[in-house]
Amino acid sequence: MTQTLDTPTQTPAQRAERWFADFEAALRARDVAGAAGMFATTSFWRDLVAFTWNITTVENPAGVAEMLGATLERTDPTGFAVDEPPDEADGVTTAWFTFETATGRGRGLVRLVEEDGEPRAWTFLTTLYELKGFEEPRGPARPMGAEHGANKERLTWLERREKEEADLGTAVQPYVLVIGGGQGGIGLGARLRQLGVPALVIDKHARPGDQWRGRYKSLCLHDPVWYDHLPYLKFPENWPVFSPKDKIGDWLESYVKVMEVPYWGGTVATSATYSPEKGEWTVEVERNGKALTLRPRHVVLATGMSGKPNIPVIPGQDVFRGDQQHSSAHPGPDAYAGKKVVVIGSNNSAFDICGALWEHDADVTMVQRSSTHIVKSATLMDIGLGALYSEEAVAGGVTTEKADLIFASLPYRIMHEFQIPLYEQMKERDADFYDRLEKAGFWHDWGEDGSGLFMKYLRRGSGYYIDVGAADLVANGDVKLVHGQVDHLTEDAVVLEDGTELPADLVVYATGYGSMNGWAADLISQEVADAVGKVWGLGSDTTKDPGPWEGEQRNMWKPTQQEALWFHGGNLHQSRHYSLYLGLQLKARYEGIPTPVHGLQEVHHLR
Repeated sequence: MTQTLDTPTQTPAQRAERWFADFEAALRARDVAGAAGMFATTSFWRDLVAFTWNITTVENPAGVAEMLGATLERTDPTGFAVDEPPDEADGVTTAWFTFETATGRGRGLVRLVEEDGEPRAWTFLTTLYELKGFEEPRGPARPMGAEHGANKERLTWLERREKEEADLGTAVQPYVLVIGGGQGGIGLGARLRQLGVPALVIDKHARPGDQWRGRYKSLCLHDPVWYDHLPYLKFPENWPVFSPKDKIGDWLESYVKVMEVPYWGGTVATSATYSPEKGEWTVEVERNGKALTLRPRHVVLATGMSGKPNIPVIPGQDVFRGDQQHSSAHPGPDAYAGKKVVVIGSNNSAFDICGALWEHDADVTMVQRSSTHIVKSATLMDIGLGALYSEEAVAGGVTTEKADLIFASLPYRIMHEFQIPLYEQMKERDADFYDRLEKAGFWHDWGEDGSGLFMKYLRRGSGYYIDVGAADLVANGDVKLVHGQVDHLTEDAVVLEDGTELPADLVVYATGYGSMNGWAADLISQEVADAVGKVWGLGSDTTKDPGPWEGEQRNMWKPTQQEALWFHGGNLHQSRHYSLYLGLQLKARYEGIPTPVHGLQEVHHLR
């Protein structure tokens, strides 16, 4: 390389194009050291399936060299091209690019900085978006839908669909069985449908969307609509910013029909075993009370990022005469007007439930056991999400797909550095609100490093509340607040360790959820769950996210230590975006494309 970032005649476009030309030349020559040397001393390459058949991040030139040494020959990347005019700000050149590998096509985002007078990659994102020869039938390749001409064997669209539904699970086995038919399972089912992978989504509820309809009636999405689209089919432009639960339930049911997702409601998987010799699972299910055996090649647990409900075992639960419910089973406030309610917990569900109960004239007490991070919804939308997911972002050309890639391009290792200044702004904007919370005695935190809600979500999936109004009830004293751990229950009260008695007609355990591998333990075996290890978290060595550093979400959307077992979930944004990469991994296996996995995750924690 002969030109540098400070060369007056070199535009951002020229700089990026020159970097990619040199990078591709090194890759073509199989010059691993040369290619790795084009990365900054502190740098990050995040790959979503394109090079590694995995979701992984490597760090610094040494990590790049190790990954390329293992993957370059079979990946054979070519055709790197800057996709749109690059930007430059604060000494960083940002460029979108496209490329090809031996098996697929990809896109990515690079950020170049100057080091030793040369442009070098600081962050580098590569993603696979389609497989060569197995492209989705969209745009110019969309299906005709009608068969013109005369044909005595013709089947109408409805007849074909009816035959497919009749054969599935009996004459025809699904290649992929997706267990869990919420937004994650449904979105993945739609991806697999468009990719031509025979798949079946099953769920214990009778209808798609019942997972939402059955929750407490005040529940709504706390994330805005621009963040929550499903694959292929975006919410209409008049859809509310925050979707009520029953509206989401109806949308999911409609989505299943429109996207023709093979879906069995009223179906429970009761056991599963894997045969390495046959390369298939034996999954016993009960469908509307009838026992069936399915033999898929792959099983995806899409049972929710949060896993099984954590229901604490507390002395006296057997003698308490009132109602007891985990937050996931709380029906809503209607039956508890005028009743005394104790809600154990202080995160999203706890606040939502407390707020709805107060509105229905219940006498509500929140038991806070540990500190919680709270951010006001409007502030989060503006400062935290507005640049990528908002009406303004859309108007500025930031599509959902582009926003997802921008978000994905920030490596988890340094993401907190970008989050901290945002939460400092939020703290300043809503200083009066936080002052009132503090005066009310609420234990509030900003995360262990001040990085706020999203890092708490990625690290532990808990410990926060997006305030849509209920925090004011605590700050004002309308919802009573106490602190401490629960010691035991009596016939009519919750008793804390310090002896405080809280009279109760209802106890709500807003106590969170365990790791998703708890579902694997129940369905398959504890041995398999332990072989897979903990699901979710980054290894940040913060509360509930023990080290060592792992760099990606544990076991999510990628191969696990149990062959042919996958986990899919997260919020609507993650379910939408990462369903593409999980779908492509499953499609490649279905078509017999070799998928040697680089950097298969090690297991450091069991739960």
